[in-house]
Amino acid sequence: MSTVQEIESAIEKLPAAEQRELARWLGEHLLAEEETPEMLAAIDEGLRSLKEKGTIPLEEVRKKISQWATKSV
Repeated sequence: MSTVQEIESAIEKLPAAEQRELARWLGEHLLAEEETPEMLAAIDEGLRSLKEKGTIPLEEVRKKISQWATKSV
């Protein structure tokens, strides 16, 4: 049995609350390690775009989603 399989087996034996806590910890840990300058630049650009262009109201998105999804590039 590989180490990953052993870990998976051990996790399956944990109570649900401890599994959720582990999932939260892993999510925070993995996201922190994956942060790159490119990702931070993309986030900054997205925030600038929101400030400059605003957002689309949810009702408008619902009306146009099928049109956007089928639009050819």
